[in-house]
Amino acid sequence: MTQNELVSAREQIDTLDEQIQALISRRARIAQQIALIKQGMGDVGDHYRPSREAEVLRAVIARNRAAGGPLTDETIARLMREIMSACLSLESPLTIAYLGPEGTYTQAAVLKHFGDSVRARAANAIDEIFRDVESGAADYGVVPVENSIGGVVSHTLDELVHTTLRICGEVTLPVHHHLLSRADALAGIRKVYAHPQSFAQCRKWLDARLPQADREAVSSNGQAAAQARQEGAGVAAIASLQAGRINDLNILASNIEDDPSNTTRFLVLGKQDPAPTGQDLTSIVLTGHRNQPGALLRLLQPLSDAGLDMTRIESRPVKGSAVRDYYFFIDFTGHAASEKVRDVLDAVSGTAAFFKVLGSYPRAVV
Repeated sequence: MTQNELVSAREQIDTLDEQIQALISRRARIAQQIALIKQGMGDVGDHYRPSREAEVLRAVIARNRAAGGPLTDETIARLMREIMSACLSLESPLTIAYLGPEGTYTQAAVLKHFGDSVRARAANAIDEIFRDVESGAADYGVVPVENSIGGVVSHTLDELVHTTLRICGEVTLPVHHHLLSRADALAGIRKVYAHPQSFAQCRKWLDARLPQADREAVSSNGQAAAQARQEGAGVAAIASLQAGRINDLNILASNIEDDPSNTTRFLVLGKQDPAPTGQDLTSIVLTGHRNQPGALLRLLQPLSDAGLDMTRIESRPVKGSAVRDYYFFIDFTGHAASEKVRDVLDAVSGTAAFFKVLGSYPRAVV
């Protein structure tokens, strides 16, 4: 490439940057107009619409694939998410509760789903996230529900049984663990802090490289990083890169999880019922009638008869039950607004001893 060709290419980029900036500003002004229109129609609530945002992101990915990239679907979706987040903040700034402190994977899930232009509100426990959204202290909450290695998050399932909140969306987040410390090398690390699930997900790596180090469980990986910062050399934490940056820690090792496909699924909690998008999930919780052989089979039969794909089933014991009663948490494809799913829900609820629809919501886009 000659110097003239390089100058020409840079001039093209400068021109495109100017056009992109002008279009983003135009989009932002239209977002402000939409806010005024909605206010005139009496819509004074938040203007976040999960189904609309999912449809926009799916269209972005489809266009990216049709054009052949070169950016990945994840990258182009993240760029569009930030534009949408910034524009939405002009309409109605959102407060999102998450499991703190700063630097947790739940906070990373908030940023992936809502973008950076939200007020992230750290909570000390999962039940506190539910209370923040129920009370109006936060517009939405993000809670972990299952990990591909560690399994379900029981505290989240227990809270879902009794809450008045609805599941408005889901986030899937690839989880990469890093060993962080104020030390410069593995030698001399005598203690490692982490969330119990992170210890389970990094067990083989720790056994092979730090067999002598004590392992101390804490409530979150964000707290683990804070402990490593406070206690200094000789102490490490398993946490995210963001937690390392927040606490000014060195990266002693990256991607130490035993399974590189390690993924955590999060739920978005709110007070609205998203509209159908055509790519939705419905979540329910129920119990069968006591001492009836084949009760679970009868509960699930309507889903099979309707051809609905059941994507998840989990059980949790009913607290305070003198006998072995269980809640069954079930996710399946489809939206409660469709006639087929409504018929299934009617059939299942008629068979169950306890039945509750937790929400119908768009599937995670990326």
